[in-house]
Amino acid sequence: MRILVINGPNLNMLGIREPGIYGSDSYADLTTFIEKVCADRGVEADIFQSNHEGAIVDRIQAAYGAVDGIVINPAAYTHTSVAILDALKAVSIPAVEVHLSDVSKREDFRHISYAGMACERTYAGYGFDGYRLAIEYLIERHGK
Repeated sequence: MRILVINGPNLNMLGIREPGIYGSDSYADLTTFIEKVCADRGVEADIFQSNHEGAIVDRIQAAYGAVDGIVINPAAYTHTSVAILDALKAVSIPAVEVHLSDVSKREDFRHISYAGMACERTYAGYGFDGYRLAIEYLIERHGK
């Protein structure tokens, strides 16, 4: 099984950006965590991060026919990007949304997730462990 993990804007700043919300671990720590989770479960991980909406859309489109599942943390684009929603819908690859923080307990504008409308499930507020939960869900539901 091959899973694409997409991380949106500012996640490359983990450990620096608002550590009270996002923790002190770095983006490198996150990618190491994801790689280990996947390796332990015999899953191939393709990890991608961009601060640019179009690059995320391009990567989703490139995943068509190439991956079995998508884990996406659209970050700030969660609440603004119909383009990412449409890309996820276009490729019809099983997708799970992840957020490090519990967005339901934050500002009102963070309560709407466009990308989540194309995802089978959302894990929010579990920190890095949300990625593990998303990967395990995809394996259980769509694993080969």
